[in-house]
Amino acid sequence: MAYDPHAIETRFQKLWQEAGVARTGEKGGGGKFYCLEMFMYPSGKIHMGHVRNYTIGDVVARFRRMRGENVLHPMGFDAFGMPAENAAIKGHTHPKAWTDANIATMKGQLQRLGFLYDWEREVRTCEPEYYRWNQWFFLKMFERGLCYKAKRAVNWCPDCATVLANEQVESGTCWRCHNPVVTREMDQWFLRITDYAQELLDGLDHLTGWPPEVVTMQRNWIGRSEGALVDFPVAGQERKIRIFTTRLDTIYGATYLVLAPEHPQVQAVTTPERRIEVEAFRAQIRSQSTHERTTSREKVGVFTGSYALNPFSGEAIPIYLANFVLMDYGTGAIMSVPAHDQRDFEFAKAYGLPIRIVVRSGPRKSEDLTEAVAADGVMENSGPYDGMANREALQAMAEEARRRGWGELTVTYRLKDWGISRQRYWGTPIPVVTCEVCGTVPVPESELPVVLPMEVTFTGKGESPLAGHEGFLHTTCPQCGKRARRETDTMDTFVDSSWYFLRYCSPKEAKAPFDRCAVRYWNPIDFYIGGIEHATMHLIYCRFFTMVLRDLGLLDFGEPVKRLMCQGMVIKDGAKMSKSLGNLVEPDEMIGKYGADSVRLNILFLSPPWDRLDWKEAGAEGAYRFLNRLYATVEELAGDLAGPVEEPAGSEVDALRRKTHQTIAKVTAELADRLKINTAVASLMELTNAVQGYLPIYRGTPAQRFVVKEAVESLVRMLSPFCPHAADALWELLGHREFLVDTAWPRFDPAIAREEEVTMAVQVNGKVRGQVRVPAEASDEEVLRMARALQKVSAQLEGKTVIKELVVRGRIVNFVVR
Repeated sequence: MAYDPHAIETRFQKLWQEAGVARTGEKGGGGKFYCLEMFMYPSGKIHMGHVRNYTIGDVVARFRRMRGENVLHPMGFDAFGMPAENAAIKGHTHPKAWTDANIATMKGQLQRLGFLYDWEREVRTCEPEYYRWNQWFFLKMFERGLCYKAKRAVNWCPDCATVLANEQVESGTCWRCHNPVVTREMDQWFLRITDYAQELLDGLDHLTGWPPEVVTMQRNWIGRSEGALVDFPVAGQERKIRIFTTRLDTIYGATYLVLAPEHPQVQAVTTPERRIEVEAFRAQIRSQSTHERTTSREKVGVFTGSYALNPFSGEAIPIYLANFVLMDYGTGAIMSVPAHDQRDFEFAKAYGLPIRIVVRSGPRKSEDLTEAVAADGVMENSGPYDGMANREALQAMAEEARRRGWGELTVTYRLKDWGISRQRYWGTPIPVVTCEVCGTVPVPESELPVVLPMEVTFTGKGESPLAGHEGFLHTTCPQCGKRARRETDTMDTFVDSSWYFLRYCSPKEAKAPFDRCAVRYWNPIDFYIGGIEHATMHLIYCRFFTMVLRDLGLLDFGEPVKRLMCQGMVIKDGAKMSKSLGNLVEPDEMIGKYGADSVRLNILFLSPPWDRLDWKEAGAEGAYRFLNRLYATVEELAGDLAGPVEEPAGSEVDALRRKTHQTIAKVTAELADRLKINTAVASLMELTNAVQGYLPIYRGTPAQRFVVKEAVESLVRMLSPFCPHAADALWELLGHREFLVDTAWPRFDPAIAREEEVTMAVQVNGKVRGQVRVPAEASDEEVLRMARALQKVSAQLEGKTVIKELVVRGRIVNFVVR
């Protein structure tokens, strides 16, 4: 009977479901393993990127289970978000209906691929049973002062009509629609992630199972800067401007002061004759994104008309606004030292401002500078600090500033508090009301969840549809009972994904966000898979949430993920898949042609999991041919291999048996540690070839039957994580009734896996002169004797003195001569 992937896959998916093979519970013995892929947004259909991500996770989960571990491998849907709302506006449907329909489609596609998900643990973040706990966490953070509302300059996407967190702006564009982002001042709810900035930074040192590039991205995003806060009095006013600087040693070289256009003191320091020009400049800056301002090569600004007094020298310096100073760095005000900062240098040149060297690191004069000089050196033009090394002077200046009350050393972070307000409907309602008498009042826990109303009108005009929903908007104050208005913004959907992995542990829990015993058993996540694009969003937010929940007494660990893998992108013909390029590959189409197992095998074989993968349909066809050939081989041998077979006493280890044990050793190592899944697949293909190459000499003797049965059954068992349907079908052909995921992973014997002979390169002074085959157990003396006997080697040694002989067993022999 020919290999029929569709009949086999349909049959075994039904059998697995009926038997509850994927069902998971907390139990003793064997240890636990929490394997998780980042859950998906229900956009409509899965793409090849999903297939790759989830196939990698499925291989690891199945392998770990066969190794005897208790494996949690759940899946759910990140179901709130803007696309559903946009689809509702365009398609005249409800976000809930659109989301539910997409979930049904995508869940069916995942099941068709044979993924071992415990669907009884499915989580959907748009359900009140889930998002009520988002609200509960908000209230707990509110109680601890970790939530606050403030008017801030925020990133605004005009196309999506909503606020974006800093992490959601990519190269000046919206991370979802990729259209330009502008700046707008709005009242927003924030979470104080900055309270955890140092712990988030320190924790990176312990994330040894994370890709180094992700750790670096987070370290840079958190952006710790050590410097000083210094107060500059405003000339003629009873006010001061506090600046942050990392180079206090250069303060005598400050020739102007710059405020961010959003700085709260701009109005106060702008003189009447400069007001029109200043306001025009601020309006211009508001139309630009943070990215545009920080990456613009042109440094532009405007003079406010006022001056600040250098607290060290007493010098009056002009106060400017400029496009390159942001409120979310330091204090939103800087002292500008053009001789020693390139950005300040360029601005000073453009506006004709003085340039003064105060750290001498060479013979140059201020008027000769063509660029700023940032090197360390000796102080000059700095009053009592002249002649000191600049680093020594910095400490002395800091002490003087502290003693005289105009400054202090401090630490700042690039990371800013997380703005979670979104002017959209399809998200978690923020559980607060505004009362004319009591002000901002949190909704009592007993009234949670604050449920999204189903009947809403979508305007797309930048205000949540909830703002026009009278039944939702108007309520009573929980404190005084008078009329109040509900908050109409909803939470950033990254709140939903910051703790979903905890909910999987007890998804039906009604009295708490999760069962603490179950969470303690399964967490932290042992293996997490997702794209590197989440490095400075989800992967920081989930770390922050975990730390907060620990401090709330809900968790006993502070880091959520032990090992992280960022899978590479799936491309085609060297380019990202897209409809416009005509290179989009539909998983359903590939499954229809070749079967799910062939698609899985191809996507695993084409490249290491973390590298880019250029999809080749020819590879899927090749995978199908491989499985077809293996199926025919097992079918041919099945009758002869039926029943128990004992190892004949005193039988020699032949090449096939050695290859079998070597393959078990290699595949086990790849899946348990290195995760080079592609080389594991290659090893299985090599063993298949070895089995098929053995058949011409196979005569069915007891010794041969033992060797072939061991090879074939080991091969089929190892194939199971990669191609579970085909492997179970082959296992059944071999006379077994249990599912392979419930069997033990094959073991190897190191003595059998060891080669009788090994090939070693022979070098003279580091240059290869030949190769020699030696017994694997040969002594160093025997190896050296056989290496010397090689004609090319003996010719190189003749007439020379051998200074050193080096043997690296199994690899290299090197003679050092002169």
